[in-house]
Amino acid sequence: MKILMIEDNKSVSEMMGMFFKKEQWDASFAYDGNEAVEMFKSAPNDWDMITLDLNLPGKDGMEVSSEIRQISKTVPIIMLTARDSESDQVLGLEMGADDYVTKPFSPITLIARIKALHRRAQMGTTSSTEETDNQQTNYDVETGSFKLSSSTREAYLDDKLIPDLTPKEFDLLKTLAQKPKQVFSREQLLQLVWNYEFYGDERTVDAHIKKLRQKIEKVGPQVIQTVWGVGYKFDDSKAGD
Repeated sequence: MKILMIEDNKSVSEMMGMFFKKEQWDASFAYDGNEAVEMFKSAPNDWDMITLDLNLPGKDGMEVSSEIRQISKTVPIIMLTARDSESDQVLGLEMGADDYVTKPFSPITLIARIKALHRRAQMGTTSSTEETDNQQTNYDVETGSFKLSSSTREAYLDDKLIPDLTPKEFDLLKTLAQKPKQVFSREQLLQLVWNYEFYGDERTVDAHIKKLRQKIEKVGPQVIQTVWGVGYKFDDSKAGD
């Protein structure tokens, strides 16, 4: 795996560099936002993973994430942030991050997050390639009002494209939609969508659900329902009315 770590704290970079080396990953480091964008622009297809600090000199992490997403819609991004508010997390996801880790963090936790996100990205790429090779659109989920395809990474509600789904939002929607009306706890969604055990970051799920709902509501009725005290479910029974 080739990782670009964007982090202005050189002590943190050096520490993670040792862990990356142990995993036999090829890591490069950028220490401010401008340098990070230029490094990514110079070879956008070289990177398998980006870790991105929110507080950077030059350009902050939000700006960097947005500019990277203008170049690549698919490179996985994990945002590292000392800001622990839901609004900052949601904004980070809106700017294109796939996950976030709150500082201070355990290196082992970050390594686990990187592995999980990388596995998920690889699974999505393999699925899309296989279905594209078949030269047809195969819908993983198709009801009277909703359809979703891994081959195109697109979802439609009432025949309208749900706009600008990030890779993680698509995976979350797919997980819920494949089992309509089944209630998933946040812990289950963390395991199924992020591929890691529960580390105390239930708000990761909540932040993604919030952004996903906003995009769904642009095209039709809400199909992601909250089951209070339990979790979330997919229910499109009110769509198409």
